[in-house]
Amino acid sequence: MSDKYHLPAGTSAAGPYDLLVTPESAGWGHTGLRILTLEPGEAHTLSTGDSEFLVLPMTGSCTVTTDGRAFELTGRTGVFASVTDFAYLPRESEARISSASGGRFALPSARTERGGHSARYGRKEDVPVELRGAGACSRQVNNYCLPGTFDAGQLLVCEVLTPGGNWSSYPPHKHDEARPGEESELEEIYHFEVSGGEDAFGFQRVYGTPDRPIDVLAEIRSGDTVLIPHGWHGPSIAAPGYDLYYLNVMAGPGQDRAWLICDDPAHGWVRATWDAQDVDDRLPFGENR
Repeated sequence: MSDKYHLPAGTSAAGPYDLLVTPESAGWGHTGLRILTLEPGEAHTLSTGDSEFLVLPMTGSCTVTTDGRAFELTGRTGVFASVTDFAYLPRESEARISSASGGRFALPSARTERGGHSARYGRKEDVPVELRGAGACSRQVNNYCLPGTFDAGQLLVCEVLTPGGNWSSYPPHKHDEARPGEESELEEIYHFEVSGGEDAFGFQRVYGTPDRPIDVLAEIRSGDTVLIPHGWHGPSIAAPGYDLYYLNVMAGPGQDRAWLICDDPAHGWVRATWDAQDVDDRLPFGENR
């Protein structure tokens, strides 16, 4: 069953995109992700249609031109180097993404019926960087587009960076039921990068409930993607010696844009052990240190 949800690097490329995940290709209703590589001097025109998008540099810089405005994204040298600035594009808009020096750009998206949002620039200085967990569960979370950090219609976007040997997305949790105040219904995409070259790897686990089975245990490498339509997800495991990055993209049918999770009761007790442990001193990464 894991082949349906684990997309190794290059297997879901289409047209100009290194990765193209749409609601239709994923078999769900809202969430999408495209990875765009531009050579020096290249440009790409993006029509958002019924979805809102971020333009999020992974490496390199770019200019995003839309509705007579130009946003200069300074970007970054790599996902472990720092957070980045970004641009937000509303539904039913068109943007030209150009890069004088080239780069790789994530285009997370969410189908939404909500209008009223305008194209905007997101400053890197305004991106909250959170150190979550402790001990071997320590990780860094860059909260780009979440409730309370950046306004949007349905789209939720963050990055998680996990030092080699640590576990993140742990304890396993889910968000596939609408239970007000307790859990929200969200599809999720994990897109991975692993430091240390072509042999670097990590692991991702997803498993279901008796009434909604899903079973993924994937060895993941840079450029891989895992789709999570439902079920418990975690851990995301960084092999010793190889730091792990993943971009999380979430969206769902809820009108309150909430991100509420429920821990697997079998493993939720792990959270209480963090109080007696220190946060891994390898965090935060890069210039956030």
